[in-house]
Amino acid sequence: MAEAQATPVLKKSRVGKRGVLVPKGVTVNQSGQKLDIQGPKGKLTLDLPLQVAVRKDGDSWMVESSAEGRDAARLQGLSRALLASMVKGAAEGYERSLELVGTGYRAEVKGKLVTLSLGFSHPTSIELPASITGVVPPDSKGTMLVLTSADKAALGQMAATIRGLRPPEPYGGKGVRYRGENIRRKAGKAAKGKGK
Repeated sequence: MAEAQATPVLKKSRVGKRGVLVPKGVTVNQSGQKLDIQGPKGKLTLDLPLQVAVRKDGDSWMVESSAEGRDAARLQGLSRALLASMVKGAAEGYERSLELVGTGYRAEVKGKLVTLSLGFSHPTSIELPASITGVVPPDSKGTMLVLTSADKAALGQMAATIRGLRPPEPYGGKGVRYRGENIRRKAGKAAKGKGK
């Protein structure tokens, strides 16, 4: 019985057990714990933890973990999710749309520089990283900013940074919001006074 308990049982993640299918046009190259993913939308690099190994199985990449206990499943699932995200980003890319709601709120993009008018006394400028592209759709009249990138994490961080410059306020709803974001609204003092 003691010998049977000594051999650790490696737990597997339900997500991690599934292979990552690499579509045509995307290449994955491995050198040690480093994966280079290249596709039509860009090139990305993933550094795997030491306890995680990947192997090619036909058109898919399988992720396995040698860590002990619960960490095996956690690292396997995380690594598989990151790899799948990067493969999709290199193949199709990601998009994040921001809406500017408020009188005079406008966005303008010149190269990698985004200039935002957000009701402050001066316009705010943000430099976009090389991996992110910003576009203001012509029909939006400057009230929408569309960010695209192959790197999902960098794109999400940049969108959050821009939103953080003027988060939507709950009374009038003015500010920078994600497209489709539901803002919890509050009744102002004027609305409370009418009830008396």
